[in-house]
Amino acid sequence: MFRWLIVVFLALVIFSRLQEWLAKIGFGRLPGDFRFRLFGREWFIPLASSVVISVLGMLIVRLF
Repeated sequence: MFRWLIVVFLALVIFSRLQEWLAKIGFGRLPGDFRFRLFGREWFIPLASSVVISVLGMLIVRLF
């Protein structure tokens, strides 16, 4: 379970860093993506975008 917590944390950090680039291609605007300001910093939790990327990755793996 600890391994999954690390994976989720790293995914959130990566999505936070790539937020501006992903917004240009449409990710981050889906209904399940959350943005909020806390402690003077904007946080981004891309739940719906993560699901879309996971499904796309699964389809690519199954094709090859």
